[in-house]
Amino acid sequence: MGIWAWICQNWFNLFSAITVIAGLWFTAFSLRADTRTRRIANLLTITANHREVWNKILLNPELKRVLNPAADPVKQPVNDEEEIFVSMVIHHINSVYYALSDHLVVKYEGLRRDISEFLSLPIPKAVWEKSKKFQNDDFVAFVESGER
Repeated sequence: MGIWAWICQNWFNLFSAITVIAGLWFTAFSLRADTRTRRIANLLTITANHREVWNKILLNPELKRVLNPAADPVKQPVNDEEEIFVSMVIHHINSVYYALSDHLVVKYEGLRRDISEFLSLPIPKAVWEKSKKFQNDDFVAFVESGER
């Protein structure tokens, strides 16, 4: 029995197998494309949230002391607005960390340097030291593993 005879006798089974394989391939392709789209959408959402948090400094010039490398939180303690702002930044970093950990966003190469530079400033450093005990251990390890 030749190949053509076998195909003629089993054409329905062959056709069924080909359609199942094609369906699985199409599903995998669609899932991959959807994953890329979601990762970019998540990145855009994170960018919008980043802009919203940092916009607070533009709208409230008193918060600019947070970015001052010469600020002395011992001589002039961190006020409530500064602490709330830095806490918002820390929560934003936390969200980004977990989104990156679960591969939900495009990798952000400079994240550790960005975090390190921000938390090396006197006011953010003081707020971080006060609030890190409320964070998950893996997040604290990530933040503190940055290049300082």
